[in-house]
Amino acid sequence: METNQMTLEFDSISANESFARVAVAAFASQLNPTLEEIEDIKTAVSEAVTNSIIHGYEKKSGTVRLEAKLDFLRNELSLIITDWGCGIENVPQAREPLFTTKPELERSGMGFVFMEVFMDGLEVESKPNQGTVVRMRKIISRQPEC
Repeated sequence: METNQMTLEFDSISANESFARVAVAAFASQLNPTLEEIEDIKTAVSEAVTNSIIHGYEKKSGTVRLEAKLDFLRNELSLIITDWGCGIENVPQAREPLFTTKPELERSGMGFVFMEVFMDGLEVESKPNQGTVVRMRKIISRQPEC
């Protein structure tokens, strides 16, 4: 087996952010990541899913899709988080540190920065009124098995 993959779809409610974190962490454990790598992945997933819920759908209901793929030859986790919400008008601006469209919610504007720092690759595609797709990948260091 060279790859393994899963797809989850869930409602855009804040309780599902922690579900997504735990599900991806459990799935990624097949690559034997360090605790630090697991925390990095969980943080990045949390930021992407939270963005979909808070910014993508705002106060409307919708669906978030999370796709995860393990490549055992490359020791790599690939993630795709998709929403069909309001989209991002200016992706480069949204990726700037401290930029937020929701300062009243005490959002830090660091979501994309955290995703970029904690993962080994980040791509963001978005169109206004059509939604957003966030692609991330993480190379897991090879750990000796006990």
